[in-house]
Order: sequence, then C-alpha cells, then structure tokens
Amino acid sequence: MNIGMLWQDNDEKQDLEAKVARAADHYRRKFGQQPDICFVHPSLASEPTTKAGVAVRPSRTVMRGLLWIGVKENE
Repeated sequence: MNIGMLWQDNDEKQDLEAKVARAADHYRRKFGQQPDICFVHPSLASEPTTKAGVAVRPSRTVMRGLLWIGVKENE
C-alpha cells in the first residue's frame, strides 16, 4: 500500500478491534471502498493479525496513536 488514510486514535479505553473498525468505517464512507490492510505501531499489535475484517500489520514507521489504513496494491 502506497496510498492510504492516516487515522488518529489515542483512546486508550478502546481495544484494537474497535480502533480498526472505526477507521475502516470512516474509510468506507469517505472513499466508497472497503479497506483491507492497516499498519499500526508495534505497541498495538506485535504480530500480524486480523481485526474487523482488516489485515493488521505492525510497523515501526507508524507513530503511536495512528493507524495507516487502505487497500493493498495489486502485485
């Protein structure tokens, strides 16, 4: 994914599932497409997982409190 949407979510009371679901819902409303990948700081997910139907991958390049969500590129 080269292009995506940065979503800020500093709510420490919400779990990762809720954060990804909110970001995915906003992405769908804004771009009319279901996101399928989300990069997060390793403090949120230390291993690849799936939350709210979106593949979640840890990345040190994403700052804490941010989610980088979008659609995978065709290879």
